Parts: sequence; structure tokens; C-alpha cells
Amino acid sequence: MPEYRGWDAEVARDVIASHGATEGPLLPILHDLQSIFGHVPREAVPLLADALNLSRAEVHGVITFYHDFRAEPAGRHVLKLCQAEACQSMGARDLAEHLRRRLDIGLHETTADGRITVEPVYCLGNCACAPAALADGQLVGRIDAKRLDRLVDAMEAGR
Repeated sequence: MPEYRGWDAEVARDVIASHGATEGPLLPILHDLQSIFGHVPREAVPLLADALNLSRAEVHGVITFYHDFRAEPAGRHVLKLCQAEACQSMGARDLAEHLRRRLDIGLHETTADGRITVEPVYCLGNCACAPAALADGQLVGRIDAKRLDRLVDAMEAGR
């Protein structure tokens, strides 16, 4: 997993400025900020609003609308569990409950030690191999509780 920087307003301003000629720059800027900081810091919202002539509410609305943007840093490992219809029909809700019991966190949450974040996604495009997950960016199909436990074990061990 990449190492992220702490908040730095100058870095954020540089990112915003680098997209000055981009048409519709908000999404590319948000992606870049999250890539640098590991999330979109709250402090970036007024900078974006001022630079792009948007309201703070508009910027906040975009950040919260798209599931890939985070307002808080994710854990060291990110486990995305598909919750779309095909995966639901193959047991994804039971897997989410299994994770809740195992890690003592729900979807959209991070373990107390900051090691694992569990996020719902709504289609990984792996419907034929449902249920599916994305473990630190690696697609895993036909996941069951045992396979999920092995993924979590590896994340907890730092692999």
C-alpha cells in the first residue's frame, strides 16, 4: 500500500492549479488529492470551491456521491465486497455479516487498529464468478467464508 502525506495546503493548491486548463477539473483533482493524501481532506473543500467557482456544498456533494472518494483515510488494506444483485443472490450479504462478526466493523468502516477498511461496491463486473471482492485492488471471485477468512488473515498479517 502507498504511503500518504499529511494535509498540506500548498500541495493541494499545486494539484488544483495543475488542472487549470482541464475541462471539468473537479473529478480529476479529487482523484489526485486522494492519491496524495489517501482521502479528500475536509480542508480541501474550500480551496476547491474557491478555485473552481463552486459552492462548498457542490464540492461536498460530489465527494459524497461517488463511493470511491473518502473523507477519512482508509485502513492499510482495503477489502471491497460486492453487494450488487448477482453477488447478493450468491451470498454477499452473508459474507458482509461474516466480516462484521469477524472484524467487529460494518461496511464503510475501518478496524480500530487501522489495518483493514471494508467497503461495499455495487458491481465489480465479475458476476459470473459471484460473489466477488476486491482485496487491495486484486479481484477475487467465487468467494466464500473460508476464502474471505484467508484474505483477512493475510491482511492482518500485513501481507
